[in-house]
Amino acid sequence: MSLETKKSAGLIALTILFCLVAIALFFDVWGHPVKSTVWPPVDSKFTNTATVRMSAAQLIKSGEDTSTFDCYGCHDKKKPVQLHLDAKNHAILPPEHNDLKMQHGRNNRNDNCFNCHDSENLDHLKTKDGHSLAFSEASKLCGSCHGPTYRDWEIGIHGRVSGYWNRKLGAPIKQDCTSCHNPHAPAFPQIQPAPRPHGLHEVAGKKKEHD
Repeated sequence: MSLETKKSAGLIALTILFCLVAIALFFDVWGHPVKSTVWPPVDSKFTNTATVRMSAAQLIKSGEDTSTFDCYGCHDKKKPVQLHLDAKNHAILPPEHNDLKMQHGRNNRNDNCFNCHDSENLDHLKTKDGHSLAFSEASKLCGSCHGPTYRDWEIGIHGRVSGYWNRKLGAPIKQDCTSCHNPHAPAFPQIQPAPRPHGLHEVAGKKKEHD
């Protein structure tokens, strides 16, 4: 068989092969592909990047209403606030503060308002060693008792850091302690887990159904 005859035979064979493949594709010989599943959207609460709560510092920086932090909007500066205690020395909150949940520390060890608030200047906080701090400096107050955790927060291994890792693009933003923890009840409540990722197990199961 000459070289030209071999070439002609090869071209004829390829042509027949391509025709057979085209016919097979047209009649869908290999079956129908599995239809992609339309997954319902995840609840926005699981994708929301906002912090758990708005701290005083965040409200001040964003220019939001901070009137709730104006203690002297209700209290009289000339009349020191008298803290009333029950038989177990637990603070008795007045009706105006019934929305507060006092659970800072185990066994109600830190339910005295003036352990953190400055009794002589209600618009400020006060550390145990007498340093006065603005509400926007609450993280420093936390650090005065929670030293190891505060040091971890300072270097970024506790809490939440957002912004830019690349300092050329912008500075990282370190969220305050009170942006995640309620200062009156800092322990996190039970959180509903986010749904698992869609795809792998469901697709594998559907492939078995079609096999």
